[in-house]
Amino acid sequence: MTDAPIEPADQADHQKLLIIDFGSQVTQLIARRLREISVYCEIHPFNAVDEAFLDEFAPRAIILSGGPASVPDEGSPKPPAKVFELGVPVLGICYGQQVMMHMLGGEVVRTHGSAEFGRAYLEPTEDRLEIFNGWFQGHREQVWMSHGDHVSQLAPGFAPYATSPGAPFAVVADPARRFFATQFHPEVHHTPNGSKLFENFCALAGFTGDWTMQAYRDQAVQAIRDQVGDGKVICALSGGVDSSVTAALIHEAIGDQLTCVFVDHGLLRKNEGDEVVAMFRDHMNLSIIHADESDLFLTALEGVSDPEQKRKIIGKLFIDVFEKHAHAIGGADFLAQGTLYPDVIESVSFSGGPSVTIKSHHNVGGLPEKMGMQLVEPLRELFKDEVRALGRDLGLPAHFIGRHPFPGPGLAIRCPGEITRAKLEILREADAIFIDQIRKHGLYDEIWQAFVAILPVRTVGVMGDGRTYDYACALRAVTSVDGMTADYYPFSHDFLGETATRIINNVRGINRVTYDITSKPPGTIEWE
Repeated sequence: MTDAPIEPADQADHQKLLIIDFGSQVTQLIARRLREISVYCEIHPFNAVDEAFLDEFAPRAIILSGGPASVPDEGSPKPPAKVFELGVPVLGICYGQQVMMHMLGGEVVRTHGSAEFGRAYLEPTEDRLEIFNGWFQGHREQVWMSHGDHVSQLAPGFAPYATSPGAPFAVVADPARRFFATQFHPEVHHTPNGSKLFENFCALAGFTGDWTMQAYRDQAVQAIRDQVGDGKVICALSGGVDSSVTAALIHEAIGDQLTCVFVDHGLLRKNEGDEVVAMFRDHMNLSIIHADESDLFLTALEGVSDPEQKRKIIGKLFIDVFEKHAHAIGGADFLAQGTLYPDVIESVSFSGGPSVTIKSHHNVGGLPEKMGMQLVEPLRELFKDEVRALGRDLGLPAHFIGRHPFPGPGLAIRCPGEITRAKLEILREADAIFIDQIRKHGLYDEIWQAFVAILPVRTVGVMGDGRTYDYACALRAVTSVDGMTADYYPFSHDFLGETATRIINNVRGINRVTYDITSKPPGTIEWE
């Protein structure tokens, strides 16, 4: 990924909504809410949106996101004035509300006591807006606030339509121009009725909900054929949802021109390699190279404890392995990757500066530049839930579509400290039991991700009449509503006791089991 602006997708056949991003941590949630109601949208950083862009993109509606900046500050980010001259509906959220008021003639100030963070309750004014159909059924409406500045004077043509104790202009609008603005965040889970607001806004803008997986599938297949022609494609197949759906979609488009490479780096879960190869080779008739490179990877990782160094070693070796197998099939013109839209967004800084490095290893990062291949990324416009829907449409087995996320470096980051083959075998057996327990109790689909980590400590224990000195392991299971935050899954004591007993009784090398109940962002839950 680079820090170049995201180029507009070729979506001329779809009604399009433009989200202008001012750096909010939850801008992606706006897009998710819109996609959930079958509205196609794209997120673009404010500094990539100019008049020429607006002419080319031709949005049917525009949403201005929140952001960390302060409107009164010199040089604060702003959209082009043309946004308000297109004649399309515009919705400003938090910072988006403030920048809308500022640019249209209102005032925004920062004063002591004007900040409002967390849950709040709106009271409607006497006048009602169509965009809030279905709101205020119980008179008050719960929302989520997160603002330091506030609007002190409305722009001409605007009036207030809802207030909160800390925001007298919590909802403002100029219905004649179809400009709407909220001080709260309707996109987050803690605004329960937020999706209804987006649905009403899109209906007001004339969206008919033409974003469907079948339409996307047909369009993607044709786009792959147009891009690839009669060239050869090599696909990095991990067995996870993203790469599996990528492989299935490309195979539908170009058949035998695709060769998948499944790299077994010795860091997979129990029986995972055989399961992945069997599904794609035996049930989907894909050409697949099962590259058993476990000795290569595990030898390179010997004595390495630092998790960042582990990721870099694994990333470099992936490059070497794909280069070898691309030559083995007589050269490949294209490399297919399961890049998703969140990956694309995260690679672009809203301010134009360097992006924050989330993970230093992303499967085969750097491979195209080294090998001179072009990328084929048919999922780069989709979110995870949309990828799962496309996978179901393509006929992938339900147990693959619903799999918990698994990191590219595999068990390397669930084995803190030095990696050894013996520790990996212990970890595989314990992890298999934990997942089996979750499935047996019917909990798998309630949990976003679950796994075992083997701790870099050994503890004294007594088993029967003997003394043991073995490893401790930690169980981790988290839930997530939207993938932006995660919380631990509240297992019962009976479940934890039963699971711990199974692991200790059946996994030689573990004599103590703990359960991690910390809450973390999903990007950090994989342990390390």
